[in-house]
Amino acid sequence: MSKAFASQGDTQEKTISFTEVGEGLYAFTAEGDPNSGVIIGDDSVMIVEAQATPRLAQKVIDCVRSVTDKPISHLVLTHYHAVRVLGASAYGADQIIMSDAARAMVVERGQEDWDSEFQRFPRLFEGHESIPGLTYPTTTFREKMTVYLGNRRVDLMHLGRAHTAGDIVVHVPDQNVMFTGDIVEYQSACYCGDGHFGDWGTTLDAIKAFDLDAIAPGRGDALIGKDMVNAAIASTRDFVQSTYRPAAQVAARGGSLKEAWDAVRAACDPKFADYAIYEHCLPFNVARAYDEARGIDTPRIWTAQRDLEMWEALQC
Repeated sequence: MSKAFASQGDTQEKTISFTEVGEGLYAFTAEGDPNSGVIIGDDSVMIVEAQATPRLAQKVIDCVRSVTDKPISHLVLTHYHAVRVLGASAYGADQIIMSDAARAMVVERGQEDWDSEFQRFPRLFEGHESIPGLTYPTTTFREKMTVYLGNRRVDLMHLGRAHTAGDIVVHVPDQNVMFTGDIVEYQSACYCGDGHFGDWGTTLDAIKAFDLDAIAPGRGDALIGKDMVNAAIASTRDFVQSTYRPAAQVAARGGSLKEAWDAVRAACDPKFADYAIYEHCLPFNVARAYDEARGIDTPRIWTAQRDLEMWEALQC
């Protein structure tokens, strides 16, 4: 391999922000690293996204303890990716919730995803020795589930495929705030390696229909106010479309993966090259877009070996 993945050279610790996005609602963000969310109820706390390791999860817990001493009762995981779920043990939550589809993906490809992401993100997996194993939910649902934290209602919904087949969002109606996972990003590249380009826009439409007052996105700063929310939804849509269309055009004429790579770079570099994790995501995004355009509906499983083979094929 002539060149390492972009994320392998990212060794600098990120500055953490802990932003109130509604009454008793917080976004834990770190300059493009995976975000977590915090929902404080009457008697307990719900966490959205676990982080990659117990070490990183402790940083979320420290922020929670700066605003409340209520116990953490629920952990919601918006999808199955290792950087989102493997820190789960740190929270001690009685309930760990995923969609049915996300749990099935843990069973099908969870270990392979862990192995793949471990080599891609060495900084995020510092302290990996404390990970007890794959994270499985205690509770799953198909389309919608409501949790009450005392009187505070929290709606968990699978609105459609996007970043993965099992994505869910978390909506707090009393503040009209949503935690979207990686369906929506802000000033950060979307990772589309396990995505569904054809469905992503429809799922964004479903989110936009809530006319939200704030979003805690998967990566990037908290989005406060309708203008910022709608701008992030629009830029996410543009990123997904700008990635897929050039790759699909190449695939339609029987072109190669490398030609798709060149076409996507030409379309996306001028608009998104300064986004967080852009260079890391690009090869995986192009490979998945090229596959989907050729009729492969279910994303192929990424393994550490497949990562390297893809990287070599692109001659990056």
